[in-house]
Amino acid sequence: MSVSCDRVTIRFRASVEAVSDVSLDVARGEFVAIVGPSGCGKSTLLNAIADLLDPAICEVTGRIEIDGAGRRERTRRDANLGYVFQRDALLPWQTLLENTQLGLAIRGIGKERRLARARELIAMAGLAGFEHYYPHQVSGGMRQRASLVRTLAYEPQTILMDEPFGALDAQNRMVLQAELLKIWQETPRTILFVTHDLAEAIVLAQRVIVMSRRPGRVKAVHAIDLPYPRDAFALRGSAEFARLETTIWQALRDEFRLATETNA
Repeated sequence: MSVSCDRVTIRFRASVEAVSDVSLDVARGEFVAIVGPSGCGKSTLLNAIADLLDPAICEVTGRIEIDGAGRRERTRRDANLGYVFQRDALLPWQTLLENTQLGLAIRGIGKERRLARARELIAMAGLAGFEHYYPHQVSGGMRQRASLVRTLAYEPQTILMDEPFGALDAQNRMVLQAELLKIWQETPRTILFVTHDLAEAIVLAQRVIVMSRRPGRVKAVHAIDLPYPRDAFALRGSAEFARLETTIWQALRDEFRLATETNA
């Protein structure tokens, strides 16, 4: 599915404008990353797209569409929309296998079908052999893999990802980046991925959207013309990667500097 934001502004009732006049389009099957200074409204924008913001505390103006349908024309339980949060949010009393089936069970999929689907994705994510472990018995990286495949299990056409690897160490981040690339290349989905990590955005995405300091605006859009399939490990050593990182960092660095001067 496609995602479209047309002149979206988000204001909290405490007179804080988080996002201002943001317009962006993500095509069906496209992988787009959003980067920007802390507090620039990246996660808030993602929550607005998912229709998770409480209207009692914030106002959203402008038009947000998923596959041409506005917020009033769809529901939060739309099977075509998935969300992977910063924390894994697994149910601690369920095994990884049970957690992976949760979305399928909610949608009324029969036990045999959802078990087969869960086992298929667990194997794809390198979790085979840990199906019957509980979240507290496995590493943070493995929990995040389980959280990712739980979303993939019910096959949403669009996936919103809010810094899903932010809490992991550098090694686990790179492993999960490679895993996500593999899954996306094998089962293409529209992905809108929020991250603080510029290198992560370049490794994963087809386009990188740079947002300004708060109130967040779209400052620049950079095409990442690196061929797929990508090797998340080897790519970082290439000259083209270094060029892209330098170019995008110039825009980001200015925003960090201005934010510091404003708060001084």
